Amino acid sequence: MSLYVDADACPVKDEVERVGTRHGLRMFIVSNGGLRPSRNPLVEMVIVPDGPDVADMWIAERAGPGDVVITGDIPLAAKCVEAGAQVLKHTGEALTAANIGNVLATRDLMADLRAADPFRQGGGKGFTKADRSRFLEALERAVRAARQSVT
Repeated sequence: MSLYVDADACPVKDEVERVGTRHGLRMFIVSNGGLRPSRNPLVEMVIVPDGPDVADMWIAERAGPGDVVITGDIPLAAKCVEAGAQVLKHTGEALTAANIGNVLATRDLMADLRAADPFRQGGGKGFTKADRSRFLEALERAVRAARQSVT
């Protein structure tokens, strides 16, 4: 059982490390570089070459039943769900076989809307303490569910 973090632009790396350490789990923090290494012996910093979706491919090739993946990348989440992993967005939202189809469709629709309006400004809302708390609770649930899936 391992935790995989799609670490580029992930705001909950510290929270993942805290929960993973408490449960004694191996953690893979996957990025294109530029992250401060962890001294935690359970954390492996994986630096992949630059390129589109290289970190995603690294995670997708390894994650499976009993693993938990943290990512905001919906196509990666779909691959990991299909492989049997528990998947969480950094907001704590669980991505499952029951909802990943709708999430993918919404992602595609929003991409089309953004492409149709080149003057659209703004982005998402800020990440709050409540968001961190919600993520921590969701990660605890996902770790327990992943453990049960392999026993």
